[in-house]
Amino acid sequence: MHYVISDIHGCYNEYRKALKAIDFSGSDILYVLGDCIDRGYASIKVLQDMMHRPNVIPLIGNHEFMALSVLKELCVEITAENAETYLTMDKMEKYMEWMQNGGGSTAREFQALSADEQADVMDYLGEFSLYEEVRVGKKEFLLVHGGLEPFSEGMSVEDFSVTQILFSRADYDKTYFHDKFTITGHTPTLEEPGNEGTVIKRNHHIAIDCGCVFGGRLAVYCMETDQEIYIPLETKSDHGNRPTN
Repeated sequence: MHYVISDIHGCYNEYRKALKAIDFSGSDILYVLGDCIDRGYASIKVLQDMMHRPNVIPLIGNHEFMALSVLKELCVEITAENAETYLTMDKMEKYMEWMQNGGGSTAREFQALSADEQADVMDYLGEFSLYEEVRVGKKEFLLVHGGLEPFSEGMSVEDFSVTQILFSRADYDKTYFHDKFTITGHTPTLEEPGNEGTVIKRNHHIAIDCGCVFGGRLAVYCMETDQEIYIPLETKSDHGNRPTN
């Protein structure tokens, strides 16, 4: 079976329960649509579990995008020789943006790792793909973290920049592609009026971020059956505030 999950946000126990609920095995494939990290209580544990599963295919989200550049800097030792030139305004702005979006818990977990473990995590994050195109049976799927905005008829995924794909919000009132389904995360479905944390299926969109870290649920979507399972949030986090982007 082919499964898709998104926006785990460090909710490690819920992630493991989701794998158990679908009886995830070596013959299955799980696509993770980014934002594995930040805001939650065990981001690095999520990454370390994923990286040891060859049938888990990770895509980058805006949180991994923000984290990558900052974590590279955290691996550099500040010395008397580089102290005055190392902390530039650009680096500080990137750091503050990440912290404001729940990166503090991930940074603390990362700094507690050994140098070898840090290198392994950095190498793994660098392997995340920007998008995936998947055929399951007679259905075609495009998997991206965020959206394809601003979208107009005739555009393809290659027409969008990295930041557009990662940071824009999908418009479910548009049909991006008539011949394929676009599966996205990034925007919690809880934000749609009347939605209590369920997957949105509309106009060839399948939106699967059900806001687990914000008190919603973690959704796993099955591409063969067009069905989803839900895992409620059980382990609370002090960092699960509603997103600013």
